Amino acid sequence: MRPGPAEAVETVQTAPTVQTAGTGETDEPFQSFQTLQSLQTAEATAEPALAAGTAEAVALARAGTLASTAAGSPEARRRLAGQVYTVAWPIVYERLTRDIERRRGHRGCAVSFQKMLPECLDGFHDAVGAIVEYVLVHADRPIRNLPAWIATRITPATIDAHRRQRGRRGALQRPRLPAWLGRALDSDPWLGELALRILVWVGVPTTAGTGLWPLEDWAGRRAAATGDWTGSDPHRVQRDVDTVLAAMRKRPRWYADYVERPLGGKQTPVVAHPAGPAVEPTPLRLVSSAEEDDLRLTALAEAALAEIRQRLATGEPARAVVESVVRTVFAAEDPDSYARPPHEHVAAGERVLALICDAAEIDRIVTEVLAIIAEG
Repeated sequence: MRPGPAEAVETVQTAPTVQTAGTGETDEPFQSFQTLQSLQTAEATAEPALAAGTAEAVALARAGTLASTAAGSPEARRRLAGQVYTVAWPIVYERLTRDIERRRGHRGCAVSFQKMLPECLDGFHDAVGAIVEYVLVHADRPIRNLPAWIATRITPATIDAHRRQRGRRGALQRPRLPAWLGRALDSDPWLGELALRILVWVGVPTTAGTGLWPLEDWAGRRAAATGDWTGSDPHRVQRDVDTVLAAMRKRPRWYADYVERPLGGKQTPVVAHPAGPAVEPTPLRLVSSAEEDDLRLTALAEAALAEIRQRLATGEPARAVVESVVRTVFAAEDPDSYARPPHEHVAAGERVLALICDAAEIDRIVTEVLAIIAEG
């Protein structure tokens, strides 16, 4: 558990409430207004009492040297981070977390951080950590009232942290619909919106329950976007997702970098083992077997083209080079196939061997490979 409430924001937590006549209940909107008002006018009011152990951070902030001192040594950064955390966490809870939990319908989480669900508490600590990082970097000018200054920096700090987190996961920090992808989707407004939502979703660490995509939510958005309220169900949205992913895979490297890689970092949902005899739950697969095959074959094709280019540059005959490389690269056994059930095993090597035994097929393959190499 983090340190207790900081006295530096005592005026925030003890804002006056109004009791509704005859109900015995407090008027929370009025309390929220009073809280916001007290934070916005803090610069013009008397200095609030400081929380125990935060005097150094507050003094450095007033001197405009908090950021430089924190950057001076790891020990100073750790010490000041703890003090800034003590100042910041009640403000973050009041200004950000409480409203988020109300919108989620988590009434207990919105009452007190001590009643927050574990997953909500994790998000709260992440938000406070983002604020602390922001303060230790940007508090490089004199700040007379550190709590009030933090209250005005919550939005830019959390946005910046969100983008950096997406970047660490390999996702696009500010997803935009590429022009080539819009053309591949025939400029369809809904498919373009869905493609953008996919790019946003892959950067989120969690999954949609036991599934990969939030199909229920997207079904509602599809209905609003297309007007098709009866046909917009999760099954239809899944077909739309497949259409968008197929268009994205037309640029394999882009797809691997900005869709497949961040998807691979998602947290796998864990469920309790069913009591008694039961069929083992179907494991969550982030990509289908067909997608895995496509990605593997694409990688092999890139390796084969690189080898063919290198050998053709030395003057070897094209037909012999292509036949040799194709046989070596594509007919090799795939070790990943042993992890699949028998009905999903694809004997790609056997098909390749059958093709290169046909003279006409060899001629066709050589022609297409040389055309690809000529295009660069």
